Amino acid sequence: MTNVTFLNPEFFWLFVLLPLLVVWYFFKRKEEKPTLKISSLKGFQTTSSILPKLKPLLFAMRLVALSSLIIALARPRSVDVSNKSNNTNGIDIVIATDVSGSMLAKDLKPNRMEALKRVAHDFVKERVNDRIGIVVYAAEAYTKTPVTSDKAVVLQAIDDIKYDNVLQDGTGIGMGLATAVNRLKESKAKSRVIILMTDGVNNSGFLDPQTSAEIAADLGIKVYTIGIGTNGNAMFPYAIAPNGGFLFKMMPVQIDEKLMKQIAQKTGGKYFRAQDNSSLERIYSEINKLETTKIEELKFVNYDEKFRPFVWLAGLLLLLEILLRNTIFRSFI
Repeated sequence: MTNVTFLNPEFFWLFVLLPLLVVWYFFKRKEEKPTLKISSLKGFQTTSSILPKLKPLLFAMRLVALSSLIIALARPRSVDVSNKSNNTNGIDIVIATDVSGSMLAKDLKPNRMEALKRVAHDFVKERVNDRIGIVVYAAEAYTKTPVTSDKAVVLQAIDDIKYDNVLQDGTGIGMGLATAVNRLKESKAKSRVIILMTDGVNNSGFLDPQTSAEIAADLGIKVYTIGIGTNGNAMFPYAIAPNGGFLFKMMPVQIDEKLMKQIAQKTGGKYFRAQDNSSLERIYSEINKLETTKIEELKFVNYDEKFRPFVWLAGLLLLLEILLRNTIFRSFI
């Protein structure tokens, strides 16, 4: 029997009495047979009956019957639990991330882009009941994955994010935000959120970030903004080496924090600054807590009682014992 529980397990303490019954039977068994002392058995005909030897089976049957009753009193039953979740307040989220060359800076380990991918990967895994999309931008922007509930697709899209010169280098914050807003404008979700991340200043694109923020606010889309990069200087890529790799040198970190704060404030979101890996993890963890999804879970429990076979077994054994004691073994009582 699998998934079996006992409603009254305290009745198992009655098994302590069984060894006492065995000891009592051991000392009292001879008193059940009448004795007669005579000088010789020569005048009596002897038989090779095995009934006297089988009589202890009656006591064994009684012990098994009592054991079955104890198990029945403990109420064994199998439990089948099924859950039904009802997502009553789903959230649509778009992660808009900067993929310009500066994202290869090494102030976060191993670099900003890889650190961001790692944290975003964990964030998506925890948002099991929400739909998520991915937008990437540099001087231009495009949708890498539309808003979807297929987490495998989203996670693969995050893994595929890289600096590959597909987009013209630069930082078009307005372009990235507008593309993310476009992904959510037709959404019917009760809550729509954009996580906008950059490590620089707006220097590309034909859309003003403030205009994109106003459109988001008019549509009721909340924007959480993240500025990524340490204070001071960081190792930035500045040229391509002959072997195809990047050459790095110390350069000052420039993030338009004023703009990012204005976007967050205008849309009802919040601005964060990630200066290292641990702070980036804390930021996504805080956003995860701020944007909770209301879930109603209905739990259905089905119990299948298993005590009846033990009651039937005990009853049959006791009935059989009484029958044998008053028929075959009657002469030996």
